[in-house]
Amino acid sequence: MCAHQTQCPATDSLAAHVVAAHPEQGWSLLCDGAIVFDDTGELLPDGRVVEPHRVTAGLTVAA
Repeated sequence: MCAHQTQCPATDSLAAHVVAAHPEQGWSLLCDGAIVFDDTGELLPDGRVVEPHRVTAGLTVAA
């Protein structure tokens, strides 16, 4: 799946790159097998889920 000349970066690494993008569906497949969703959530190859990193309205500050 991965075309890196050296071993593909570890899952959870920011070095992984997109190998299949599907913006119309809201997700992309990374070279390490992770699926990244537009809401910043992730589904890792081992089945673990990374919750979306959303900013809540209570944390935003208006100037």
